[in-house]
Amino acid sequence: MGGSETFGVESGFAEQAIEWMNSQAKKHKSKFEARAYNHKITTKNFGTFEMFSWIGDVKVARSLIIRASKRFKIRVIEGGYRTKEKLLKTKKTDFAMVRKGERVIGHLEFSSSLFGDTRWKLETEERK
Repeated sequence: MGGSETFGVESGFAEQAIEWMNSQAKKHKSKFEARAYNHKITTKNFGTFEMFSWIGDVKVARSLIIRASKRFKIRVIEGGYRTKEKLLKTKKTDFAMVRKGERVIGHLEFSSSLFGDTRWKLETEERK
C-alpha cells in the first residue's frame, strides 16, 4: 500500500499534527507526505476526527501517526487494514484502529462506493 485515506486526527488538531508529521518525515528523509482533504468522521464512542490522505511508506505512516498521538495527547485513526477476501462487491471496505498513544482503544469499519462519491463512511465501531 502506497497511500490511504482512512487515517484521521482528533478534530481541532489536524493541521498541527499533519504539519508535524510532514516535517518529521522530511527531517528523517522518509517517504511520506500527508494532506488534509476536508472530510470529517463522527463516531459515537470516540468523537470527531478530521481525515487525511497520505502517500509514501506504510511503516513510516503508522509510526508517525502513533508518535503524533503521543506528542499532542490526542486520539488518532490508523487505517488501511483490508481483508484478504477477493469478493466482487459494490462497495470498498477498510478497517481502522482508534489509538491514544500506543494503546488501541477501538476498531472502526469504513465503506465507500466503487463509483461516484468515494468519500469513506463509517459503518460500524466498537470499543476495545
